[in-house]
Amino acid sequence: MLYSLTTSSPIFGLRREIDRLFEDTFARDGNAWTPAVDIKENDTEIRVELELPGLKPEEVEITADNGVLTIRGEKRTERKEGQDDRYHVIERTYGSFMRTFQLPQGIDEDQINADFENGVLSLRIPKAALPQPKRIQIGATGQQKQQAQVGTGNAASQQSTSKNSKTSTMSQRDRESEKMSAQSR
Repeated sequence: MLYSLTTSSPIFGLRREIDRLFEDTFARDGNAWTPAVDIKENDTEIRVELELPGLKPEEVEITADNGVLTIRGEKRTERKEGQDDRYHVIERTYGSFMRTFQLPQGIDEDQINADFENGVLSLRIPKAALPQPKRIQIGATGQQKQQAQVGTGNAASQQSTSKNSKTSTMSQRDRESEKMSAQSR
C-alpha cells in the first residue's frame, strides 16, 4: 500500500517528468542508447563483443569502410499501456544506437567475421601481416668510394696518426713561445 501511495504522489510524477526531460535533452533523438562493448586482442586477431539483449541479427548492421568499423541498430519498444496495465518503473532502454571504432592499419576488412549468440554480437578481425621496413643500399660512385675510404683503417693506425698530430702541434707551440721570448729580449 505504501508503494502505491508514493507512485501516485505528485513528487513521483515530477521526478518522472524530470527524468524524461533529461533523456530527451541529452540523448541524440530521445531514443538513443549505447550498448556495452569489450575489445580484446591477441597475436592473430582483435575481438569486439557487444551486448545487444533483445535484438535479432537482422536488426543489426555492421560496416567496415576506410578503416572505420561501424555497428548500428535499433531496439524497438514493446511497451503498451492499457486500462489494466500501467508502468511504474521503466529501466530498459530502447531506440537506435551506433558505435564506431577506428581499425588499426593492416586490417583486411573483407576478412571480418561476425557471430550473434545469446544477445552478444562477436566480431573477429584477423590481423594481416604488416609490411616490414626494407633497407635500401646506396650505390657508390667514384667520389663517394674515395670518401668512404678516408675513414677506414685499423685502430692502431688511427691512434698513431692522432699521436703524430699532437706531437706536431706541441712542437709548433714550442716554436711560437720561443719566438715570443726572443722578441721580448
